Amino acid sequence: MYLSKSQYMRGLQCPKALWLFKNRKELAAEPDQRRLNLFATGHRVGDLAKQLFPGGVEIEYRQSDYQGMIDETSRYTKGENVVYEGSFSTNGVFVRADILVKNGPVWDIYEVKATASTKAVHKPDVAIQWYVIGKHLALGKAYLVHLDTSYVRHGELDIQSLFRVDDITDDVQAEQASIESNLENLKAMLAGGEPDIPIGTHCKNPYECDFLAHCWQDVPYPSILDLCRLNGDRKFKLYHNGVVTYEDTRNHIDLNAVQALQVETALSREPYIDTGALTDYLRDVRHPISCLDFETFQEAIPRFDGQGPYKNIPFQYSLHILHQNGDLEHREFLADETGDPRLGLTRRLLHDIPDDGTIFAFHQSFEIGVINGLARHFDRYAAQLTALIGRFKDLEIPFNRLMYYHPDFHGSFSIKSVLPALFPRDPELDYKNLDIQSGDVAMDIFPHLNEIDDPDKKAALRESLLAYCRLDTLAMVKIWQRLNKTINSANE
Repeated sequence: MYLSKSQYMRGLQCPKALWLFKNRKELAAEPDQRRLNLFATGHRVGDLAKQLFPGGVEIEYRQSDYQGMIDETSRYTKGENVVYEGSFSTNGVFVRADILVKNGPVWDIYEVKATASTKAVHKPDVAIQWYVIGKHLALGKAYLVHLDTSYVRHGELDIQSLFRVDDITDDVQAEQASIESNLENLKAMLAGGEPDIPIGTHCKNPYECDFLAHCWQDVPYPSILDLCRLNGDRKFKLYHNGVVTYEDTRNHIDLNAVQALQVETALSREPYIDTGALTDYLRDVRHPISCLDFETFQEAIPRFDGQGPYKNIPFQYSLHILHQNGDLEHREFLADETGDPRLGLTRRLLHDIPDDGTIFAFHQSFEIGVINGLARHFDRYAAQLTALIGRFKDLEIPFNRLMYYHPDFHGSFSIKSVLPALFPRDPELDYKNLDIQSGDVAMDIFPHLNEIDDPDKKAALRESLLAYCRLDTLAMVKIWQRLNKTINSANE
């Protein structure tokens, strides 16, 4: 039985996850579209990185023919200088190297990651490759190839500038001392029954485990694990020592102000309202009130001039405008998916947004960041765009500064927590009634619309994007009205 590189890394994160993968794979969550898109991005980045070392030969992946791939690699490394996806096996471990480059009498390993930097988790990843390949080839250096976020595209894609290559040889060699014992432990574990490993921070670090639902099935909700602003290690230590429910926290843990409010309101089921602070917050709101929300996407490989790896590119906005007389107006924009969306969005936004009045955003730093990015990109619109910034007011503030706290926030102050807590039975305000229910999904869908040939499917997805963004700004209108009504009732 082969242990692949990814399985070895899974076992390092949690041996139980590896055992379940090998023995109870049906318990794993199916990868969602976001994860599938991440896999696809990784493949595209890997293919581009091969252009750093052109002219190599590639070993085609054949799931049922590992030995054939190994034999083919052995033949090519005897006569070629660059090999892509070279396959090797040692001590029951099978690995594929992204790029192998002959450097005199030795071979250098280049591992490609679609990330913005070299991360700690990458080092054991390359180390297990070094361990296996080093039994077959003389090795020289180990490198981690990742995207360079300082690169900005202008004209043709510059492959040399798109990537950064980090020498991690010393770290990889330092890992060698523990690999054989790691392998022995993992193999011994796999030979037995399901290991008894309690849940902990390893369940989501460095990656969220696909067996999370299985291992967490007995965790009540809410629990100490939902307590906000509490260190993860401490949460699990308390949990495993019997401090599980909010009631258990009493006399067992010193809570800060936010945590205490979270616990007390959850137990009393009564919201907390600081009417004085809330009145001060609402005092300077001016009509017409604009509620603005952007949707953006990030791409590992920039398509447009002025775009860099993983830079936010706005493609959509929703704008609800509440006038002094109570009239509510909605304006929206969703770019054509075939080109750079920024110019069309900028022009329409400056046309749609009122010349004065308060601009509400929920967690305004994001919206302000988008506007600043557009201002940097379009000199001719910079003054008009930056003039908007002073009119912003963050609608998250009443909640994260504890002017208004509802027990059903469960320590979260996102709009996805606030809205259902304030309007639990309003189907118009229920994200669960939408086909797209999060910004993460929206940002994954839009950049792939141009790959869809079915016009009906594309039209349906565009309408789903509009409906999602529309609810974000309608939610802000309703939240502001609720806060205003709360203060008016308190002052009567």
